[in-house]
Amino acid sequence: MKGFRSLLCVLVSGLAVVGGAQASSAGGGHGHDHGCQKIHATGVGQDLGGGNTTATIRHGGPLNGTTSGHFVTAGAPPVFAISGTVTFTTKHGTIVATVTGTFDVTTGAFTASGPLSGGTGKLAGATGALRLTGVENLSTGAFTETITGMICLAHDDHDWGDD
Repeated sequence: MKGFRSLLCVLVSGLAVVGGAQASSAGGGHGHDHGCQKIHATGVGQDLGGGNTTATIRHGGPLNGTTSGHFVTAGAPPVFAISGTVTFTTKHGTIVATVTGTFDVTTGAFTASGPLSGGTGKLAGATGALRLTGVENLSTGAFTETITGMICLAHDDHDWGDD
């Protein structure tokens, strides 16, 4: 049953990310559904140059903490294709989002999405998918972002507390 539940979480996460849909929560409005939690977090970060970023994540439940990202670009201005990894470091452990998307060098707008993998600690074996959408100040490299999607634990322990 756990395998089916994890597969269901991945499928629901994929639909939420690709379609922009927001699944309703069966957990009395607390964002929990069968070991899964909807994510609607905010991030404030800095483009460090060379395709590297760092950010502080808030309102993200199990993903509250910091991120370290590394991206490569392809294509031509004004909109570049981007791909890379974003490592979330939290009090629960770490987990990596492998994302692809776009970055507009005229406005600073970016969007990227992809699956979660490689978790450690309480996030070991977790699945799901995230979408990161934001705007970078092209003069300073500072950015703000919204992170949405879903994370599903591999274990029955899904008490995230009041993160």
